[in-house]
Amino acid sequence: MRRRAPGRPSRKRFSDWIWWLLGFFLFIGLVLFIVHHRHESPFEPPVKDMSTEFEDANQESVNFTQELMSSTSFARQLIDQMTLAKAYVIIAKDRSNAQLAWELSSQIRKCQRLLSQAAVRGKSVTLEEAHPVVSHLSELIYKARDYHYDISTTIVTLKKHSQALEERAIAATVQSAEFGQLAVEAMPKYLHCLNIKLTMDWFEDPKLEKLAEEHRTSLRLADINLYHFCIFSDNVLATSVVINSTISNCDHPQQLMFHVVTDAVNYHAMKTWFMRNNFQGCTIDIQNINEFSWMNASYSPMVKHLLNEETRAHYFNGGAAGENRGTKFRNSKSVSLLNHLRFYIPEVYPYLEKVVFLDDDVVVQKDLTPLFSLDLHRNVIGAVETCLEAFHRFYKYLNFTNPLISSKFDPQACGWAFGVNVFDLAAWKKANVTGRYHYWQEQNSEQLLWKTGTLSPGLLAFYGLMEPLDRRWHVLGLGYDMDVDDRLIDSAAVVHFNGNMKPWQKLAISRYKHVWQQYINLSHPHLQECIMH
Repeated sequence: MRRRAPGRPSRKRFSDWIWWLLGFFLFIGLVLFIVHHRHESPFEPPVKDMSTEFEDANQESVNFTQELMSSTSFARQLIDQMTLAKAYVIIAKDRSNAQLAWELSSQIRKCQRLLSQAAVRGKSVTLEEAHPVVSHLSELIYKARDYHYDISTTIVTLKKHSQALEERAIAATVQSAEFGQLAVEAMPKYLHCLNIKLTMDWFEDPKLEKLAEEHRTSLRLADINLYHFCIFSDNVLATSVVINSTISNCDHPQQLMFHVVTDAVNYHAMKTWFMRNNFQGCTIDIQNINEFSWMNASYSPMVKHLLNEETRAHYFNGGAAGENRGTKFRNSKSVSLLNHLRFYIPEVYPYLEKVVFLDDDVVVQKDLTPLFSLDLHRNVIGAVETCLEAFHRFYKYLNFTNPLISSKFDPQACGWAFGVNVFDLAAWKKANVTGRYHYWQEQNSEQLLWKTGTLSPGLLAFYGLMEPLDRRWHVLGLGYDMDVDDRLIDSAAVVHFNGNMKPWQKLAISRYKHVWQQYINLSHPHLQECIMH
């Protein structure tokens, strides 16, 4: 019989003790881990809350424009569906399917409302929001296709509607141009009121007529030692601003002589205004263009042209009977005799040697007397060139497809501006500028060389006879350009409100209006009454 080896039971008891000890430590570690975890967890934000805040942050920073452009966004899908639905609305109406058109329109409004709400809150359109609308629109679009609104039908119908919209847009543009032109040509109510009151004063005060006769025989009218300015206008207040601004910036107003020509309608109002108001000792002569006996059809092609019935209907009545007014609407002021009188200055003032011509929509800011001492280098006219911008060249004003123009003139020749011009009348007569003007007016009897206005015939009549002036003498654009540089305006001797937005009209550019208004005596009783009423 074998005996057991001594010591084996003690080894087994030792291994059991080790396992109990390891189990005890594992248990203690597990308890400590649980306690530590519970202690730290309140300070850690839940995973769900973090994702929610992340989504909220993303939604708050959503750019809705980018959302609409994204091909994967629900907003873009809504837009695409709505565009297609609008096309089918048009087709359904053409096919007299009012029910389908109404259903499509209803879903389109829901789609627009959803997009509007998303844009207001600055968040993306969600699937839950988009799904009902997209589903309904899809059903209706499939329904429309079942009615045989195929792609070819859609294209033909939309093309027809596109053409109709284009025609309406053209008609609206023409109508807008007509209304705008009417606003430009129409005299504001307060100016009309002023003219009436001044005309009434003329007939009620016999002293004014006697005073006018004395002015008519004044020796100053032909005194070549004075500084002579000419203004051709039917606007009393505008002419007053030109004269008032000129003398306000001159050291010796008594040396200035203003020659104003107006029409019969405004003649008495113009004379009354300038005889009753103080203009610091300068002399102002008012003439009526209707009294120029030499201004007749046998001498002037322009007068002959205006006496033609078709011409008058074309410009003043918007076209002949039965013609579309929109296609024949023209600016009647561009063919006014007052506007073309600038080509007859030597005939109007035969005893003068040099004059400065001023338009009635300018404001003078510096002394203009140095213009009279400028050397024109035997040229007839001094003017500011306008070809600093590429579009102010001859080819923009004249028809160079006509050989009569293309054979005589350079299309890239620099244009210049009327409005502030020095005229050497002796050089004018020597070059026969008025005769050149008559020649080109006769050649343009059918309006094949240029359309209308005075600048185009001026470029032709004074071609090769123009002396460029410093640009600061004449700054243009205050009647159409919103962004004329303030430094340029401040440095200008004369600023010009050329364009449709004249300073005496409501549509004037407010930024420049004070430049003109500062030379109006608003305390004048007639002005106060007319402006208030």
